[in-house]
Amino acid sequence: QREFVASGGGLVQPGGSLTLSCVPSGFALSYYTIGWFRQTPGKDHEGVSCIKNSDGDSYYIDSVKGRFTISRDNAKNTVYLQMNDLKPEDTGVYYCGANIIGSVQLMCEMFTQDDWGQGTQVTVSS
Repeated sequence: QREFVASGGGLVQPGGSLTLSCVPSGFALSYYTIGWFRQTPGKDHEGVSCIKNSDGDSYYIDSVKGRFTISRDNAKNTVYLQMNDLKPEDTGVYYCGANIIGSVQLMCEMFTQDDWGQGTQVTVSS
């Protein structure tokens, strides 16, 4: 499995914005489909947004469409998640995952791993 170090989280008021970053631990992300996943207490990891390596094709779950934007910079070996108009239900620990799967939707819906590496906490609260 491929692990990442995620950063950029924090405490933000509803309606605020954050930009998360994920850097892979010892591999080049250019070969992989990458996903952002979040975990809330008592729930499994949920795929939030995924992006393909080749053509930048992306997928978002309905609850974040129009508010979140996933991007990748293969030269910097980093994947980003720009989050705008944050809501309390966006609260959670955000992680990244990588796989060679070609479908961004399947990546977000099916991907899981035993060790998610270092996530970043996002708390949306007034």
